[in-house]
Amino acid sequence: QVQLVESGGGSVQAGGSLRVSCAASGRSFSRYGLGWFRQAPGKDREFVAAINWSGASTYYAGSLKGRFTISRDNAKNTVYLQMNSLAPDDTAIYYCAAAPASLWQKVHAYDSWGQGTQVTVSS
Repeated sequence: QVQLVESGGGSVQAGGSLRVSCAASGRSFSRYGLGWFRQAPGKDREFVAAINWSGASTYYAGSLKGRFTISRDNAKNTVYLQMNSLAPDDTAIYYCAAAPASLWQKVHAYDSWGQGTQVTVSS
């Protein structure tokens, strides 16, 4: 399995932007599809975005497409989530996760998780 460590969370005002990162350890980073999920207080964890092994294909939760952008750098073993036009409803712990490359679009295939990074958006 791949080990994942998120960073870059913090506090931002509504309308602002933030980029979170997730560094992976292991030699087979490019064999994994990668995704971002989030969990707000009192709510279930929800899917945010996913990217295939090469970075050529992406998939977003419908409500977030256009504001959030997922990308990856296989040379750096890192996946990113750029978040723009943030709103208080985006406040959550953001988790990155990995899935077998062929299952990158299957939300329930993500079985390796980071510890999460807190994003807080104030109004």
